Amino acid sequence: MTTTGALVARVNARGATRWASRLHPWIYRSDLLDAPGDEPGVVDVVDAGGRPIGNALWSPVSTISLRMLTHEPRAIDAAFWRERVQQAKTLRDSLRPDADSYRLVHAEADGLPSLIVDRYADWLVVQFLSAGIERHRDEIRDALVDTLAPHGILARDDVPIRRHEQLGTGVSVIHGEIPESIEASEVDVRYVVAPRTGQKTGAFLDQRGNRARAGSLARGEALDLFTFNGAFALHLARGGARVTAVDSSSDALERATLNARLNGLEDRIDCVEANVFDLLPDLERDSRRFDIIVLDPPAFARKRDSVDAALRGYKEVNLRAMRLLAPGGHLLTFSCSYHVGTDRFRTMLESAAADAGRPIRWIETLGQAGDHPAILQIPESSYLKGAILQG
Repeated sequence: MTTTGALVARVNARGATRWASRLHPWIYRSDLLDAPGDEPGVVDVVDAGGRPIGNALWSPVSTISLRMLTHEPRAIDAAFWRERVQQAKTLRDSLRPDADSYRLVHAEADGLPSLIVDRYADWLVVQFLSAGIERHRDEIRDALVDTLAPHGILARDDVPIRRHEQLGTGVSVIHGEIPESIEASEVDVRYVVAPRTGQKTGAFLDQRGNRARAGSLARGEALDLFTFNGAFALHLARGGARVTAVDSSSDALERATLNARLNGLEDRIDCVEANVFDLLPDLERDSRRFDIIVLDPPAFARKRDSVDAALRGYKEVNLRAMRLLAPGGHLLTFSCSYHVGTDRFRTMLESAAADAGRPIRWIETLGQAGDHPAILQIPESSYLKGAILQG
């Protein structure tokens, strides 16, 4: 028997057990016995016998039909959304990030499935990634305003997953005002974010701690590959290195150059527009050597069936980077492809090291920043993997 007055979804034993065992908050269409209708939003969920197992976000056209919110039926109202946003804020406050820009809500990992909220100084950028969460856009916006009092909130609805949910795409201001660019601070560097057009919600906040770690290792000649807005390069240069920052996007390099000037580091960062796969063999032929290399490529494997091709790409750039390391130099290498698991990432690096023909030490394992919490029972919440290697 339900208690909230919402529509009801009935699921089979497999779906009910998955949630009751705290294993994972998703219930797939294949586990759905009775659908709650054609309209997305919050629904009550019951097991095959009609016993309540909680509330969920319902997406009628998605393979992931139900994204569970609670283990006991309750009213999913303004107080609920404020409570979840406050819990997310409390976690970030406890982390004491040495930055004014960080992830405030990491979807399922914060009990707010398919919702992303990133904070850039006094502004928020949000993404509503399912039809279920989209239905509650206004209540979530109000909860963010009440809890955080931002100057403005921008909805970045320009992501492909929304089309799979049969949702519209675009970019819109849903509260206050949003400037064309925002200056963010991180440890001892500053950088400019383009919230409307930048990658993800404007910047790669998940690498914040790894950028600081790179800065602590910086010395001599540094190579920052796939630099985007130059955030790694800024930390490397601030740490004392002379940096060659490489990207194939002229727009990205324009922002990287602006950020270098903003920090007074333009004399220490040389921005190079090039395809990394083409440039690395040229650097090797020129016998260039670097004391520290950062290799932070985009996701090569966006789908499960592209993993093998992605691993070939990852191996090639890592092999080339290893050959460019000066003796004792450090390589910070990453994959943000969820479908490339930790084991396969390490196996790829081992193969690249063997082909490089030199001993490569695994110094440290890296991952996403703490404001992107990874829940053990939700592997999708953990996607960024990396390592510090030494030649």
